[in-house]
Amino acid sequence: MKLGMVGLGRMGGNMTERLLRGGHEVVVFDPSAQAIQHARDLGAEASANLGDLVQRLTAPRVVWIMVPSGAITTQTVSDLLGHLAADDVLIDGGNSNYKDSITHAGMAQKKGVHFLDSGTSGGVWGLTVGYCLMVGGEQAIFNRVEPILKTLAPPQGYLYTGPAGSGHFVKMVHNGIEYGLLQAYGEGFEILEKSQYPLDLRAVAHLWNQGSVIRSWLCELAENAFAREPHLESLRGYVDDSGEGRWTVQTALDENVPAPILTLSLLARLRSRQDESFSAKVIAALRNEFGGHAVKKEGA
Repeated sequence: MKLGMVGLGRMGGNMTERLLRGGHEVVVFDPSAQAIQHARDLGAEASANLGDLVQRLTAPRVVWIMVPSGAITTQTVSDLLGHLAADDVLIDGGNSNYKDSITHAGMAQKKGVHFLDSGTSGGVWGLTVGYCLMVGGEQAIFNRVEPILKTLAPPQGYLYTGPAGSGHFVKMVHNGIEYGLLQAYGEGFEILEKSQYPLDLRAVAHLWNQGSVIRSWLCELAENAFAREPHLESLRGYVDDSGEGRWTVQTALDENVPAPILTLSLLARLRSRQDESFSAKVIAALRNEFGGHAVKKEGA
């Protein structure tokens, strides 16, 4: 299929490359000329602006956006709707709040444009292993763009989740759970690191992945991180959050669902920005491993 990709950051750039490898034609736009040139070198077709991108596509068009959540996404959706026509498809694959996605779907509907919200997980590893996609919107439009989803995802790695907003809702809860898992690993490795025993944390992480109940991809990434720095000496234990954890906790409160682990893991991130802690270093290292998220170095 031919589609447009707006946003060529960590995720959008790699998704473009995976789509090109899968035989799709991709027209790209990004404010960064360097990012556009890199995509062109991979075989993508460049565009000068959003209007130019839309003009280079054949109706009914498909445009996938991968830009920061919030005002930037809303503005990008609004700008694209000024160029798209009835029966075109607009997909938001970023980390938008599901309530924003419901609003964006309504904006698109007024123009006769179909809107899909695709929660996207996979980080910097998605290029090679594929992206887990949680897609909300019209079932028929999901079916229409399924060849794109099939290329981006690993086998059985994409799912139609229901009406508009449901894709980003599922991704929001996914990231809330991620907060809890990261906190558990961080605290566990801190107990090991502070103990009386001269433990090799890389070896422990490797061991736990050999049939233990807590084996996981995150534990594999912990092994990678400890292999580079046995005690994460150069990292600051500062852990950022991109919004989904907060939204998950707020939704839990709104729905009267007790979620103490997810709530405390969010609060631990806030705590990490005040004083140093080894568990926060572990979480910072793991987020860098799976998502390429920036880390703060000691002395910075």
